[in-house]
Amino acid sequence: MEKYKRIFVIVLDSLGIGEMPDAARFGDHDVDTFGHICDIVGTLNIPNLKKLGLLNLHPTKEMEEEKHPIAYYTRLKETSNGKDTMTGHWEMMGLKIEKPFLTFTDTGFPPELIHELEERCGKKVIGNKCASGTQILDELGEEEIKNSSMIVYTSADSVMQICGNEETFDLKNLYRCCEIARELTMKNEWKVGRIIARPYVGKKKGEFVRTSNRRDYALKPFSRTALNALKDEGFDVISVGKINDIFCGEGITKAYHSESSVHGMQQTVDVCKEDFHGLCFTNLVDFDMLYGHRRNVQGYAAALSEFDAWLPCFIEQMRENDALIITADHGCDPCAAGTDHTREYVPMLIYSQSLLGGVNLHTRESFADIGATVLGLLGVKSEIDGRSFAPLLYKDGQK
Repeated sequence: MEKYKRIFVIVLDSLGIGEMPDAARFGDHDVDTFGHICDIVGTLNIPNLKKLGLLNLHPTKEMEEEKHPIAYYTRLKETSNGKDTMTGHWEMMGLKIEKPFLTFTDTGFPPELIHELEERCGKKVIGNKCASGTQILDELGEEEIKNSSMIVYTSADSVMQICGNEETFDLKNLYRCCEIARELTMKNEWKVGRIIARPYVGKKKGEFVRTSNRRDYALKPFSRTALNALKDEGFDVISVGKINDIFCGEGITKAYHSESSVHGMQQTVDVCKEDFHGLCFTNLVDFDMLYGHRRNVQGYAAALSEFDAWLPCFIEQMRENDALIITADHGCDPCAAGTDHTREYVPMLIYSQSLLGGVNLHTRESFADIGATVLGLLGVKSEIDGRSFAPLLYKDGQK
């Protein structure tokens, strides 16, 4: 039976809350994104996340648990074989990844792939390493313009990113090269989750700026997800941020691209003011992209405070039959070695005006419980993975 009309799932990209038992298999040891930030910064300015129960999931040395949290709270295990963005989000919506997406973080792409890409595109590849988008433009942008070459780089995710200066490369040609890259990387030995066209403008170092003409060429989910189940039943499925790219548009009815996490937060408020029926699924990527990968502890802490300050603005727009789920897709401990994601538990906080809150749901066995619960709260039956805890909310938590 449907009790809720609108569900908001907000992903704080990379906010892990402690290493999972199998973390060593993924090259991680003593990782804890939230905990290590708190160890260094001390007291975070996050009164609203505290009120929801985040510190009840993960107490810290300097901050006490909330005596009467207003949300249900739990931590989730990842059952899929990976620790990247697509794996985490796909599992949330019911797909378990047995074979991990390929990443080329430490090695760059194989010479054979680069050779074929150069031959097919008619451009020499430069870069071919793990890098941040802004840094690689400063490093290689002038060379690309001068020699009509092509910047290719990757990250900790399963992704190939191709840069092109809009004045000298031509957008149409950049998109053509990305389509070639997508075709080549469908081979099993080269298969990456996404190809991303990264156009930019500017003529010299310090002036380069990425434009909004980004285009993603992602793998489609290999099976139906909770998003498909909702769409098929006539519900709205609204994505904010990179959700639409992660799912290659599958199961999405309306998509909003975000320029930043702050932009994504504002878009989510705007969606909350709309009269829709279904799911709003938001990803706030700056925690991961700007602070986790760059190992910027202070920046990460400030971003958490910024999100926390925004929360009351959003919650006051919520209606009685709305529910809010705050979670994460993996860890990215800014105190860990290297620049990669980290294999961690993630938090889940569930708030609604119609719930009493204050209940610890303990550790759940899969991120897929999120998608199953969204379906349960909206009264949709589906065979996707995951165990809905909607019955627990109805049984114990109604006001």
